[in-house]
Amino acid sequence: MLDGVAGSVSTAVSAADVTRRYGSGEAAVDALRGVTIDIPRGQFAAIMGPSGSGKSTLMHVLAGLDQPTSGTVRIAGEDITTMNDAQLTKLRRAHVGFVFQAFNLLPTLTAEENILLPLQLAGRQVDRAWYDAVVERVGLADRTTHRPSQLSGGQQQRVAAARALVSEPTVLFADEPTGNLDSKSSHEVLELLRDAAVSFGQTTVMVTHDTDAAAAADRLIHIEDGLIVADEVTK
Repeated sequence: MLDGVAGSVSTAVSAADVTRRYGSGEAAVDALRGVTIDIPRGQFAAIMGPSGSGKSTLMHVLAGLDQPTSGTVRIAGEDITTMNDAQLTKLRRAHVGFVFQAFNLLPTLTAEENILLPLQLAGRQVDRAWYDAVVERVGLADRTTHRPSQLSGGQQQRVAAARALVSEPTVLFADEPTGNLDSKSSHEVLELLRDAAVSFGQTTVMVTHDTDAAAAADRLIHIEDGLIVADEVTK
């Protein structure tokens, strides 16, 4: 398990009877309709579903990016549904990492500077030994001085993954992380996420519509019309 993860709670992130309604009256849309889920530490879980199924909403609620209409969400044992914006920001900095479909790298910074930026913004000390281990594991040891324009799509996504991993998050959320990549780069990124679970004990929750991407996960969670319709541990 990653050093620096607070507490001894065996669950990384959980939701209990969570609903999310947008709008009101006849125009109301129920994106989540009573979802209960528990993601243990060290698991690589994939959330799948058709467009409009609620999978992205579920990830946003689990990550504290969106508030549920009702129900409870916990990260590292802490109830995030009762937190204000400042408390949520503090919790996300301490416990949550993100990898999005867009790489979100600053073009004027090197790979190393992009990776370390969140730690610097949070005023956290850089653990150089951990940084070196992450960079080596993601295969970027000889690319740290390169800027994004000098890197392939797969390499840029690996920089984004390293940026998330270097903060030692309780849970890493990956939203369609291979959506902008070719098949070779997609395979590289999925291997990295799989390796992070095996080598680092990293908990990862990935949203994807790609069955090939989902096959890399330990667990497949299918959501339709705001409800979990299947949940299978595959590894």
